[in-house]
Amino acid sequence: MASSLLARSTTLIRETNETKIALSLSIDGGSIAELPRPLETATTKTNGDIESLKHATQTSATQHIIIDTGIGFLDHMLHALAKHAGWSLEVRARGDLHIDDHHTSEDTFLALGTAYKACITPSLGLARFGSAYAPLDEALSRAVVDISNRPFSVIDLGLKREKIGDLSTEMLPHCLQSFAQTAGITLHVDCIRGDNDHHRAESAFKALAVALRTASTRVSGREGEVVSTKGVL
Repeated sequence: MASSLLARSTTLIRETNETKIALSLSIDGGSIAELPRPLETATTKTNGDIESLKHATQTSATQHIIIDTGIGFLDHMLHALAKHAGWSLEVRARGDLHIDDHHTSEDTFLALGTAYKACITPSLGLARFGSAYAPLDEALSRAVVDISNRPFSVIDLGLKREKIGDLSTEMLPHCLQSFAQTAGITLHVDCIRGDNDHHRAESAFKALAVALRTASTRVSGREGEVVSTKGVL
């Protein structure tokens, strides 16, 4: 029965001299642990109270999503990823944005990959492989995932602009590479066509979301099985 399945969720804090990240993830959606509040948020304060950003916040009967990294377009991509993967996800990140967006973006996805790996460990009885296409108007992207425990990534988004919002476009493939590294997955993401860089990026993250959801699906009848001819992942 579904109710007897262990929850696949985790909460972590990642702190360096460059960034401070708090993250709570459930890859099956539903409720998630409330994050501690050691981080100053990027939102304004009124009478000492923190007003939450609304652009990357969504709550439904099955999902709870709050993203606040201080980088608007990064929040947008994380929101899309969580929504279409079926995750519940809360991310609060603070980094040295006075330098640039690199450390905050990279470390957020390193933390997310670490959390994802914790949720799928042990990787028993899973579909293991997932692939998906996702369109956004004229843009079309493909993502292929293997929960292999062999980190590797090939990312080709074909972005032309220097920035989308406040996010350097070079960070988008780097974020996906960082996620694959700590998640321990093999990841291929390609934007096949598209004229608008916003559309190209968003379709890529949506394709990744669906591929991850497929790869991490529990397969009935294969409980406890290692999906590998080697007998280990």
